[in-house]
Amino acid sequence: MSADAAVKYVTEIPEEEVKRVSNWINTEEYKEKNFARQALVINPPHACQPLGAQLAAHGFEGTLPFVHGSQGCASYYRSTLNRHFREPAPAVSDAMTEDGAVFGGQNNLHEGLENALALYKPKMMAIFTSCMPEIIGDDLTAFIKNARNKGHIPQEFPAPYANTPSFNGSHIHGYDAMLLSILQTLTAGKQVEGRCTGKLNLIPGCDFNTGNYREYARILKEFGIPNTILADISESFDSPCDGSYHVYPGGTKLDDAADSINGKATISVGPYATAKTFTWIKDNYSGKHVSLPMPMGIEKTDAFIKKISELFGKPVPESIKAERGRAVDALTDSHQYIHGKKFAVYGDPDYLLGYVSFLLEMGAIPYHILCSKGSKKFEKEMQALLDSSMYGKQGKIYMGKDLWHMRSLLVTDPVDAMIGDSHGKFAARDAGIPLFRFGFPIMDRVNKHRYPLIGYQGVVNMVTEIANKFIDIKDETCEDRFFELMR
Repeated sequence: MSADAAVKYVTEIPEEEVKRVSNWINTEEYKEKNFARQALVINPPHACQPLGAQLAAHGFEGTLPFVHGSQGCASYYRSTLNRHFREPAPAVSDAMTEDGAVFGGQNNLHEGLENALALYKPKMMAIFTSCMPEIIGDDLTAFIKNARNKGHIPQEFPAPYANTPSFNGSHIHGYDAMLLSILQTLTAGKQVEGRCTGKLNLIPGCDFNTGNYREYARILKEFGIPNTILADISESFDSPCDGSYHVYPGGTKLDDAADSINGKATISVGPYATAKTFTWIKDNYSGKHVSLPMPMGIEKTDAFIKKISELFGKPVPESIKAERGRAVDALTDSHQYIHGKKFAVYGDPDYLLGYVSFLLEMGAIPYHILCSKGSKKFEKEMQALLDSSMYGKQGKIYMGKDLWHMRSLLVTDPVDAMIGDSHGKFAARDAGIPLFRFGFPIMDRVNKHRYPLIGYQGVVNMVTEIANKFIDIKDETCEDRFFELMR
């Protein structure tokens, strides 16, 4: 490049000043200022409500997610899911613009519904709102009723809808709102007095790990328990590559979802991600209703297995007992590589409880625990979990904080590793520690969503990844004389 073509910066910053600021942001003084900020969020470890709503929609057979909002909003949800799963995430929007919003969004919605039904022939359209301020006041109840009366969609066509504003909550709250609306729509008038399907309804919660869904199904198959998973994305985002594009692969059958209201029992293993849905289920579904934490780690998996056995009066299969034994053996073989290590963890409430429970079982120290969108109830539950173990005494919980806060913690009060999604890689790099990519989204690694983190197999998967990384670091950093064959 010639001198004339060189980039000319608007403001020239002396190299000494760059170095000074680079050093300053690693200090306690800066951390204090960083934690004092209120009006700015930097690199939050959560996504918006509509993205979670779209995930819920993909969990049902033949369902087309329909965004009442702009094309740009819909593109964000789709691209984020694309990047995590590396699979298509088909969805449509009614292409709201400023003009459409000024004159009311009903016309856009009606035209969009009619076109989507004609072009893509879904069995159901799940409608949710985007973050456009102009559509916050739109009355979806009236809009959709009018769409039916004007013939844009058939009277009996299922069109559940949820208001999912981006200015509050996160993806887990959008998931909850959409799942609730879908179940309310599909089960309306389907409850039959005295009828019992004999099935277990399992609600995994806002979980972006397709391997987890398959693991739940496999465990229930070992028990011989018929089940309906609400909502099942295992095929939607992990279908076979057979040379043809399938718009609606997999998903919970709509008839099964409708009949779930007559189930023998319902278990939610994502209590913080499906709080409203489970409250409604307790008031409306037949059978027993149980809310459990995600079965991550030995103790929480034990609780899940025991509850299934109790609800259906079935003994724990020998195959499951053997799996538990192998998981305990894997922990025993690996504990020396993880015991005493300090970890920083961040993510959704349900996942965080799982991470911390697993780490405590390994004798590791959950040191920095950060949740950007949680509740006082979650904070109390997490504190109780930390207090239950000698390894949790040093742990500190940071509610409503982001990953720039986490960076300050890492550089001023270091840990050995971090657990969370891909967004933490920048802070981990600055701190010189490994990031174990569990959760959502994972955009910079492949196939992470395909192997389970729940159940006894999930225990083996997590301990294997973590222990081997620490062994890799030892091999990569030790002197030649300590480069041993056995580790």
